[in-house]
Amino acid sequence: MKSISRIFKNLFQNLKNPAPEGHDAEKLRIDFKERYHHFNMLLKANKKALEIMAGMEQALQGKQPFGMSFVKSNCIGVTVSLLRLIKHLDQLSGGKYNQLYDRFDDISNKIRPLIEQKKGLADERIVIPLNAIDRSMTDLVGGKMANLGEIHNRTSLKVPGGFAITAHACQLFFMHNDLQPEIDKRFISADLDTMDGLYNLSTDIQALINDARIPEDVEKKITAAWRNLEDEAGRPLVVALRSSASGEDSADNSFAGQYRSVLNVREENLFRTYKDIIASLYSLTAISYRLNKGLRDEDISMSVGCISMVDAISGGVMYSRNPLDGRDASVILNSAWGLPKSVVDGATDCDVFIVNGNRPMKILRREIKDKNDQFLCFANEGVCRFEITGDKKSLPSITDDQALTLAGLAVKLEAHYGGPQDIEWGIDRNGTIYILQCRPLRQIEASDMNVPGEMAQERQKNLIVSGGVVISPGVAFGPVYIVNSTADMVHFPDKAVLVARQALPVWASLMNRAAAVVTEQGTFAGHLANVAREFNVPAIFGLKDITALLKNNDVITVDSTHQYIYSGKIDILTDAPAATRTWMEGSPVYNVLADVSRYIVPLNLLDPYASDFKPENCMTFHDITRFSHEKSVQEMFNFGKEHDFSERSSKQLYYKVPMQWWVLNLDDGFTDEVKGKYIRLENIASIPMLALWDGLIAIPWDGPPRIDGRGLASVMFQSMTNRALEPGMKSAYSERNYFMVSKNYCSFTSRLGYHFAMTETLVSGHTEENYISFQFKGGAADNNRRIRRVQFISDILADNGFRVEVREDTLIARVEGFEMDYMLERLKILGYLIIHTRQLDMIMSNPQAVCYYRAKIDKDIQKIIVDSCLQSHPALL
Repeated sequence: MKSISRIFKNLFQNLKNPAPEGHDAEKLRIDFKERYHHFNMLLKANKKALEIMAGMEQALQGKQPFGMSFVKSNCIGVTVSLLRLIKHLDQLSGGKYNQLYDRFDDISNKIRPLIEQKKGLADERIVIPLNAIDRSMTDLVGGKMANLGEIHNRTSLKVPGGFAITAHACQLFFMHNDLQPEIDKRFISADLDTMDGLYNLSTDIQALINDARIPEDVEKKITAAWRNLEDEAGRPLVVALRSSASGEDSADNSFAGQYRSVLNVREENLFRTYKDIIASLYSLTAISYRLNKGLRDEDISMSVGCISMVDAISGGVMYSRNPLDGRDASVILNSAWGLPKSVVDGATDCDVFIVNGNRPMKILRREIKDKNDQFLCFANEGVCRFEITGDKKSLPSITDDQALTLAGLAVKLEAHYGGPQDIEWGIDRNGTIYILQCRPLRQIEASDMNVPGEMAQERQKNLIVSGGVVISPGVAFGPVYIVNSTADMVHFPDKAVLVARQALPVWASLMNRAAAVVTEQGTFAGHLANVAREFNVPAIFGLKDITALLKNNDVITVDSTHQYIYSGKIDILTDAPAATRTWMEGSPVYNVLADVSRYIVPLNLLDPYASDFKPENCMTFHDITRFSHEKSVQEMFNFGKEHDFSERSSKQLYYKVPMQWWVLNLDDGFTDEVKGKYIRLENIASIPMLALWDGLIAIPWDGPPRIDGRGLASVMFQSMTNRALEPGMKSAYSERNYFMVSKNYCSFTSRLGYHFAMTETLVSGHTEENYISFQFKGGAADNNRRIRRVQFISDILADNGFRVEVREDTLIARVEGFEMDYMLERLKILGYLIIHTRQLDMIMSNPQAVCYYRAKIDKDIQKIIVDSCLQSHPALL
């Protein structure tokens, strides 16, 4: 690579040949403005690309949830910025770096399959009867139907008849209406960081799906399957249409209550209800759940189970083991009158039976609650909540014999699957027990806490209430936020305690933001309870009148392990798992971002002076930005060489006397047109140049530092042997310093003695565009002393807000994104350092001298900052 002095020599050569006048001079000026325009646009594209890369790196820390829309939009954004950057460099260089297009295409082709990958389905059946389904078919029929088919065909347990409308049918529906591109557009433009944005996105997508048409072939296949099921039943058919998405009901992701299921559906409403369930893929709770779990939307497809309706007189949920204690083998049954919906929705209190899981089985404990409501099937269609009257509300919803039978079924299913199970069941009017759903049960290790007596007494003073049902153990504190409707969810603050009357499934979308959950009603086996345990959010249900007892913004501590709620923040040690805000790291979405980032973020081209700093060695998008930025600056300096650019095109700075400082006006860097060879300071309009100049002249230089014999010998030896220092002797302009300026831009290159410094800056009222880049290299002393000086300067810059990178005797520093006053202060500091660090490499082996100069420089910089502040804010004087 040519030395900087050679570049300047070429830039300002041809002194004997004056610049063209008249028309030719005007053309030259126009050409230069066009060059500067491309340079400016390249800088903007470069800045945008680097911002996107920084955002991707931040996301890879795994602290905040993000979805595939984030990955796709950032890949698209960085790709567009890179293409613009390459095109502007192409214009600047006259096509000199065309190989960058090949590298760009190659890298883009590696990224594209990573973000477009989608699971294909080898099986293209649209409907599959239950008797042909087993648990190996989860991709095609979803976890819920795969498990029902497994139980129906591999065990002796009763499962209602039915069929699955497959994921392939859903894909055909989406393709027929071209839904996926429309959904992707909405995700990319949506605000996924707020509940309001998520709600609007959910509403929009669900309406889009509900307005779409089901393909005729899909409708015919579903209708034929309905007829076959109806013939098997021997009576007019009513069904439960149940969501069965891929990934649902798995050990890692329950999706409890996230998708829609509709009970007691007749044929005339079959297809409308089918679309409702497909649309629930994008319910508020489902979108939030996938976002917080780092699950790709592309990996989730919806199958729908069409199951003969069981008109249950009682039903509920049972766990084959205690979910709060992995050591407890007891079977826990939750039951209520009517359909199991009462239990799974957490809408009413339910009976609890604890049964010994080992034979001989026996009931260890009963908790028979007053059950005020039940869900029953309407005669025609749908279900309704009915009030329970008379003695029935306080009677057990199942008999002891039924409880023991159910516990036996739970143990059997656990043995079949080889692990604890979460099972939904119903008992019809003939007393037949049906298994309606089965999924792996997530267990939590029991937490033990022994509180010292004095501490316990102290806590009693702050106790608000105790009792309820432990849903998820742990301790958390935060301000109370009472949620009465979905409208309240939009304003739910981060790390607040969610307080509600009912434990509704819709509150599950707040689990990544809630510190704890407290409700008046709710069941241990409900959907919200499952998700609270999945997210390790401390939760207590069944605290009577808690919404009246607590007020919004009251800070409370919830100790769900011991069923206590205290006023204020109470420090309580616990070994319960901490609440999990996001599962991003290691999740499918996170892994995709990590994969694409390998082709975007890493920087391999570090040294622009190295022999491998070439287009063909750009392995990532970051390499392309680094290469393009470096070459764009170089091309700006090459303009004179290409256009017979004479010295008369720049002006010599006249400050008290003519100086070896030259100023090249790129656009609007002068206050008005300047004739003649000199430019005076009052004619300079460039804001960043004036700030640099203020630093250069702020404090007079004391001259070279005193050096010992060894330092002098080192300088003399380097001067005689280091050929890299020769350009300083060869060029008539080696001691000249050049400013390229516009009103808000300045590129300043200085060669003072044996060291070279380059400052590039853009400073305006647009804070987000402001940046300063500073490079420093060289010196006349030996390598060790030059490296020490670079580190000396690096420490000073770091203390003043710069990000600094040091490689051998080269320093690169950067600061960006601050307001104008702050940036101008940094430029003054740089101007000061450029002058006052000259020849300091010669004293770097003298600790006392180093300490002296560091103290002096710190004091001087402090004075510069104070003076700058007073200049910007005269009222402080």
